[in-house]
Amino acid sequence: MKTGAIVYVVGDEPERSSADVKTSVKKLGIKADTVEVVSKNSGHFDVHDAWRSLIVKGMQRVLVIMAEYDHTHKLIVTGRKMRLCG
Repeated sequence: MKTGAIVYVVGDEPERSSADVKTSVKKLGIKADTVEVVSKNSGHFDVHDAWRSLIVKGMQRVLVIMAEYDHTHKLIVTGRKMRLCG
């Protein structure tokens, strides 16, 4: 079963380019076949759009993972995960 993940970035992002956000997400070490990003300044703008993108790519299991930037501007997972059905 193919697994997709949506990283939902909450809070304010540091002044960076979208490439830096994607690099930060890769450093999280999320175990998934495909990862999409939802954030204010880069990636998808809502979970529905990212979810549709993963379904179109053939993902049968989709997880949403909450992440935020800490005071040192490092992206960290908040520990909240949920599985989307459908």
